[in-house]
Amino acid sequence: MKDTIVTARRKKIELITLLICFVVSNLIHLYAIIAYHAPFTEMITSIFYIIIFAFVLYAFWGILRLLFYGLRALFTRSRT
Repeated sequence: MKDTIVTARRKKIELITLLICFVVSNLIHLYAIIAYHAPFTEMITSIFYIIIFAFVLYAFWGILRLLFYGLRALFTRSRT
């Protein structure tokens, strides 16, 4: 098997991507609080749901990236 190395640049990109997913999930939750007139203390009390949703977004984004790069590799390989 081939040894793989995860570079510091890749780790930084993945952490930034996870942080963006966390911010997006917070913004979606904030919109829901405003839309349904819920108390703002719900931002703190439901932080675990926000974290779980951030990981779900991150996984969804990972699946989209795998599909995109997989299809791109498939089509570039078939041309040569």
